[in-house]
Amino acid sequence: MTARVTATEVKQIIETDFADTIVDAFIAGATALVDDALISSGLSTALMKEIERWVSAHLVANRERQIKKAGAGSASVEYIGVFEMGLNGTQYGQTAMALDTTGALASLSLKKAYLRAVPKAD
Repeated sequence: MTARVTATEVKQIIETDFADTIVDAFIAGATALVDDALISSGLSTALMKEIERWVSAHLVANRERQIKKAGAGSASVEYIGVFEMGLNGTQYGQTAMALDTTGALASLSLKKAYLRAVPKAD
């Protein structure tokens, strides 16, 4: 499990004050996810690298929410993205899913449904 991206490459798409060593920790998580979900998908090395970069940025954004708008009057802050689980929660995760033409990452964000049959009462 060798990372395909560097902290510098991740910082090209997300603004963060995290040190490279911190970003490297997020990259490790992204690498593990991409390897597990996509390693045998047939995607090119270049595309897997881009997906890993965007997943890394998603993980950074989850830890350090990106501010869209800040106000001083009522001390309000509006963040980029929505509070959702999985890769849908940030624009970076959404981009990673869009780059994944196999749909494997999108399927990770789907909610699991359970169906239970109940016998009809007579």
